[in-house]
Amino acid sequence: MPISTTDQGWVLETRTAAYALGLNRAGLLTNRYWGVRLPTLDDYPAAPNPGIWGSFNNPSQLTPEEYPGYEDMKFVEPCLKLSFADGVRNVVLRFSSADVHQAPAPELRIDLRDTAYPLRLSLHYRVHAEHDLIERWVTAVNEGEAPITIERIWSAQWHLPPDGRYRLTHLVGRHMDEAQLRREPLVEGVKVLESRRLSSSHHHSPWFAIDRAPEAGEGPPAGEHWGEVWFGALAWSGNWKLAAEVTDFGSTRVSLGLNDWDFAWRLQPGAAFSTPSSYAGYSAEGFGGAARRLHGFIRAVVLEDGATPRKVFYNSWEATLFDVDVGSQIALAEVAAGLGVELFVLDDGWFHGRVDDRAGLGDWWPDERKFPQGLTPLIERVNALGMDFGLWIEPEMVSPDSELYRAHPDWVIHFPTRARTEGRNQLILNLGRPEVQDYLIDTFDRLLATHRISFVKWDMNRNVSEPGWPDAPGDPRELWVRYVQGLYRVWGTLRACHPHVHWQSCSGGGGRADLGILQLASQIQVSDNTDPTMFLAILEGFTQIFPPNTLHAWVADVPEAHLSLAFRFHVGMCGILGLGGHLLRWTPAERAEAAHWIARYKELRHLIQGGELYWLRKPQAHPCAALIFVAPDRSEAVLFAFRTHLPPRYPLPALRLHGLDPEARYEVEGVAGARSGRAWMQLGLVLALGDFESTVRHIRRV
Repeated sequence: MPISTTDQGWVLETRTAAYALGLNRAGLLTNRYWGVRLPTLDDYPAAPNPGIWGSFNNPSQLTPEEYPGYEDMKFVEPCLKLSFADGVRNVVLRFSSADVHQAPAPELRIDLRDTAYPLRLSLHYRVHAEHDLIERWVTAVNEGEAPITIERIWSAQWHLPPDGRYRLTHLVGRHMDEAQLRREPLVEGVKVLESRRLSSSHHHSPWFAIDRAPEAGEGPPAGEHWGEVWFGALAWSGNWKLAAEVTDFGSTRVSLGLNDWDFAWRLQPGAAFSTPSSYAGYSAEGFGGAARRLHGFIRAVVLEDGATPRKVFYNSWEATLFDVDVGSQIALAEVAAGLGVELFVLDDGWFHGRVDDRAGLGDWWPDERKFPQGLTPLIERVNALGMDFGLWIEPEMVSPDSELYRAHPDWVIHFPTRARTEGRNQLILNLGRPEVQDYLIDTFDRLLATHRISFVKWDMNRNVSEPGWPDAPGDPRELWVRYVQGLYRVWGTLRACHPHVHWQSCSGGGGRADLGILQLASQIQVSDNTDPTMFLAILEGFTQIFPPNTLHAWVADVPEAHLSLAFRFHVGMCGILGLGGHLLRWTPAERAEAAHWIARYKELRHLIQGGELYWLRKPQAHPCAALIFVAPDRSEAVLFAFRTHLPPRYPLPALRLHGLDPEARYEVEGVAGARSGRAWMQLGLVLALGDFESTVRHIRRV
């Protein structure tokens, strides 16, 4: 049973892992265990009861509380900080009740109540047993007659086994250089990662992975294919914060949730406030095992269409930029269809007054000069060529030079006494305002209802400034949350009204990539950087969290002397294959080669998009990179290998394959003879690749 109640508390068990919590003698809800699943419920330890440490540290300072509030002599990072109407600024939470539901999904709810004020806090634990994940979120309810101001409310605090030394793995980056892996020791103090940008951002990701530090003396640190890893992510597309804390008493914990920077929420009498979900899990199969658990969960649970094959697409942006019209797009579409492209996407520049990036955002109807008969003639031609039609939009933004802004200058995020800072010559609509949400829903509902649009690329090309809301219904600092709630309402309503449309999240590439947005969009544009060697490194970082069937990859125009078309296609085939070059300038030979690789991708798509991913050599660390996608039943696989630059005659190391059935026999395309899966995984495969060469090899069980 996924959730068990015992005399010691509660045990949440997944396929291979377990999480236990309970009340200690002081009545505090504490973490008891998080790690590999143990044989019996009696094996899990009791709730800890630490003693006092002099007059400076009470037991509450040493207790691994599941959800600590700011109270008494407790100097660890609290999950909850608030102010009551009478000016009291702490919260004293104690256990009230617990309830377990095994269906429709196993869930434990524990209610805590303040000892003096009418505040109820519900801690929710949902078990995703098959995916080895636990989902946590919190609901605060004001049961009194006076408002309560919430100043911090995180989704969860995750406790690592006590008395350990750990390393934190996380992602850093910037626009055009997203998802770079960093690994560092956790030492006494608090390591903070966050976004204050109104989106999850290019710069950090609301995700973590933790393993034991090399000097811990408790076994070796984890690797890609071995070792213990604790990991987690937040399903939120706005400001977030991660606080990894090591105390002076041998305790390590990771808190994850809404960013409390510049945040407040006025909780009115009778009202409730719920946090986004935090997901976490444990893997004894290294960082790759942690990633595959997230991949499987995202495909099966987060995505509504996780099993649907993603189509090969062409995006016309790099070919025409803003200079689009019916003729230029049809010419590109005809070439794309001849290559085997399945989805044609018209990017920026199609709507009223959009001749460059200084005007037009907000006026979402076809430009009369570029499309005198609207988009219908182009869409009909694209469909007649056998392709679906997709369209770029940027709903959250407005150009000062637009009909919308001239009519509603108060609709943007701003401080009345400050200049309105523009980014890419645009301002941000306040999606916290219901009238803005309604306008966007009505505008894009009509656009989708009157055109045969099968795919929408939803972009966001700047971050926030002047985060003001002059006539906010509550505390103006609620903007950070109300904006994202409004985004979810707009997008979710459009998605429900037009279920045939597939959605992509783009924010200058990978600036809004998180589990929250994937409940709305089925795909993410990984980066605006289309250089294949850099894209490989970015792909490595993003696949720590996201499965390949969510990640768009482009084959762009790069000088042939720099990288061959085959190399570019091989990189693009490692996600959702797409083209972005100027096809009218491709030679007949290039078009023939492109058609070959698109057909090859379609043959292997079920493995790339639906298989289990194993990184064999990682591009952020090695000039020779390799990855393998293995069918769930291990009947076949596909191997990709890339060499960037090594000294002449430098031999490539043998690639030890992973994920195969050790007792079965497999043939590798281009290699004579079959060998056992164990042999391929133990002895490996030696490939001959020159600088900036690559290969794709289909592997079949015989």
